[in-house]
Amino acid sequence: MWNSEITASWLAGFGICLSLIVSIGAQNLYVLRQAVNGQHVRACVAWCVASDALLIALGVAGMAQVLGARPQLAYWLTLGGAVFLLGYGLLAFWRMVAAPDAQVQADVDGGRAGQRASRSLLGVLGALMAITLLNPHVYLDTVVLVGSIGARQPGLLKWVFVLGAASASLGWFVLLAWAGRRMQKLFARPMAWRVMDGLTAVMMLALAWWVWGSLDALAV
Repeated sequence: MWNSEITASWLAGFGICLSLIVSIGAQNLYVLRQAVNGQHVRACVAWCVASDALLIALGVAGMAQVLGARPQLAYWLTLGGAVFLLGYGLLAFWRMVAAPDAQVQADVDGGRAGQRASRSLLGVLGALMAITLLNPHVYLDTVVLVGSIGARQPGLLKWVFVLGAASASLGWFVLLAWAGRRMQKLFARPMAWRVMDGLTAVMMLALAWWVWGSLDALAV
């Protein structure tokens, strides 16, 4: 009986987390881009899994209630996220329209197609951290939704739920990194990068508009 309860809690965390992260979002697009580039992919996967686990654990521990009790904190987090998403979306739009094709260097024989100028680990992770932590939608998914569901688990099964959610996150981002590596030949063509940049721009700008529109509900 005890083992079946552990299994049920793990599967609940795994299934709920997987259903939320399997989508074309800002974080997923960024990890896919780095996987295609072949730059600091393991670090990106590690950050995404660790941040998902930490945010869900915070939600299970009661952070959702804290944010609900402090609307000013939620307001400023949301405003900062909207500004960041707007800037990132405009940057992606500029790359799609104005970046020269010479910026993309193909080296198919070497197994690294479509690679752009190498970026430092700090630069790559810094941008990924900003995309993760300045996106209010991430908090809604992990802290509020998944965390509040996990908080209903009895006793130590809360943390089994978190482990299940972290397992789903690990599986998804490893799969995403693998898919990015498989698509390197496709991204040897500059047009493929322009399509990805266009998709990223649309996603970021739409999300920024949605986040900005939610500020009225948080105003105090």
